[in-house]
Amino acid sequence: MEIVNVRDYAGGLEAAARFFHEAWSGITYRFFHDAMVHSSLEDRPLPRFYLLLGSGRIVGCYGLVTNDFISRHDLHPWFAALYVVEDRRGEALGGRLLDNAVGEAASAGFSSVYPTTDHEGYYEKYGWTRIEDGYERDGTPARIYRKRC
Repeated sequence: MEIVNVRDYAGGLEAAARFFHEAWSGITYRFFHDAMVHSSLEDRPLPRFYLLLGSGRIVGCYGLVTNDFISRHDLHPWFAALYVVEDRRGEALGGRLLDNAVGEAASAGFSSVYPTTDHEGYYEKYGWTRIEDGYERDGTPARIYRKRC
């Protein structure tokens, strides 16, 4: 298993953007591709996108972004778009991606990472702390977690 920045993925940004889009079908391929083209630039710490590779294919992904469609623009980076393919779930691969995100955020000079989710218990299992609620674009409350780097 290997976690790579999409910019270093031998399969190219198109394949990376396609994987993210298929995992998060409500978000267009064009959105992900454009975000990835403008990611991991030397003069900007965010956004960054990562792939988990195993058995000769992409099996997971996540991003570190400035905002994850939530009201709390004062917090960042946001851990976003966590996904592990169905046939590899139950192997704690999501936890590996979470740990990698904390390390990558620390390398970029951040002191904490924040996800927002509607899942209860998942982030706590990996040592993340629920800090408060923010609001999604439609006004729905959303749980915010934090992990210090």
